[in-house]
Amino acid sequence: MFDQLIIFISQYYPQFLQGALVSLQVAVCSSTIGFILGTILSFLQTSRSKILKVLVTFYVTIIRGIPMLIQITFMKYVIFQAIYPQASVIYIAICAIGLNSGAYLCEVIRSGIQSVNPGQIEAAKTLGFTKMQIRRYIIFPQAIRAILPALGNELITLVKDSSLASTIGVAELFKNGSNIRNQTYDTFTVYLIMGCLYLIMTTSISFVINKLEKKLNKNYKN
Repeated sequence: MFDQLIIFISQYYPQFLQGALVSLQVAVCSSTIGFILGTILSFLQTSRSKILKVLVTFYVTIIRGIPMLIQITFMKYVIFQAIYPQASVIYIAICAIGLNSGAYLCEVIRSGIQSVNPGQIEAAKTLGFTKMQIRRYIIFPQAIRAILPALGNELITLVKDSSLASTIGVAELFKNGSNIRNQTYDTFTVYLIMGCLYLIMTTSISFVINKLEKKLNKNYKN
């Protein structure tokens, strides 16, 4: 049994490895888009403009209320089909998942911003800091430290949700694994290897985030 597993892995590991790398690429790029978008939306949501708050709330409600699978297929067969039919499916998936992530991270980052002590902001205003300087040097660093675990959880979630990109033809881990399963009819071994690879990726990310969190907390205390 073990020998057969080793032979199977040695034969198909390039496809599994390539799929895992694509899954990571989709997750990292999507989370980057989501973080940037979420940061922008969170600052808009904490602004004084009621119109901006309503627009952000509307966007977040729509995106969070519709399954990601529908958003990916809609992005592929409606939006990109109309504006750029030749677009690579991986870029389409990254855009769709990134927009979805931005809606979730908006709430996370907003909570981090609101956790900053208002007294520090008032003190910065007294010292003549501009709004941009206050956000850059006071609010944002403390907000990131507070929400780092949530950001790590979002990246882990996107690694797993990257499997949804297979529905539009992205050759990520689940797609490549399914192709191997169709060739070999060995469902158990294929899903065992895929599960182990997803576990390795998610636990590695969790380990890095935990180390980074401890380092930031140590530096903050010092």
